[in-house]
Amino acid sequence: MTHLIDNFILHLATERGLSARYQVTVRIVLEKFAVWLQIKGKPEVRTVGTIDLTDFLAQRKRDGLAASSVRLELVALRIFFRWLNARRHREGDPAEPILAPRVDKRLPDTMNEPDVKRLIESVNGQTPLDRRDRAILELFYAAGLRLSELTNARLENLDTEEGFIRVTGKGNKTRLAPVGKAALVALQVYLDHARPVLVKARTESWIFISRRGGQLSIERVQELLKERAAQAGMDPARIHPHLLRHSFATHLLSHGADLRVIQEMLGHADIATTQIYTHVDDRRLKAVHKQFHPRG
Repeated sequence: MTHLIDNFILHLATERGLSARYQVTVRIVLEKFAVWLQIKGKPEVRTVGTIDLTDFLAQRKRDGLAASSVRLELVALRIFFRWLNARRHREGDPAEPILAPRVDKRLPDTMNEPDVKRLIESVNGQTPLDRRDRAILELFYAAGLRLSELTNARLENLDTEEGFIRVTGKGNKTRLAPVGKAALVALQVYLDHARPVLVKARTESWIFISRRGGQLSIERVQELLKERAAQAGMDPARIHPHLLRHSFATHLLSHGADLRVIQEMLGHADIATTQIYTHVDDRRLKAVHKQFHPRG
């Protein structure tokens, strides 16, 4: 079987042009499977059946492998046995009937509305950095921006009169994100009274700039959110920019916003990505039902 694995990896490299990292990943899976077969006394791939594959994957799961990783190992086995069958190293494909294990969707963590308000309103100082950070928090929550979208936001793409900001998201796709009244007020205060103080000779048109006048880095924005969370008496380990994005979507949904509208505002290419927030809201609804219904 070692010889067949070597030939298959060569096929992945030369005929399919797959990356070296992927080749290594597949080889590890196949070599583990070969060892497992040897222990079971079935070293010949011609004798491997569907039950052998399912037993191997079940053992991998018992060993503590996550369902998502088991799915990846099944993919490696599928393409290997499909190749064996095509090259007539065996008859039939024992991996074809196997269904991939279901991967449990991990629901995104969110903040409740009072906690979001507490975090944002705790930044109430009058220094340039206070006003900048307040505007950052307000914009994250008001527009549901990704971290990179916020750090790359430029003045020419902000329309304070109409209440929109144009951002560039994943796949270099641009979209218009609405900005609420509270965020517009914080942005205007920052732009009028704080940003001019931070501007230096070579400052570009980034909306949010550092104390040295340069573009704020992703790492610095992550740090300042944790610093502000600690000052607000919250757990800084839990607070991060994407938490505000998740909270933005969940709160919109809980107040009756249409899922398609939320999809557009988040910049999701597929509605299935946005649908996870319906599960978050279902969880909230169940908690409310259990708390307040007389027979909940």
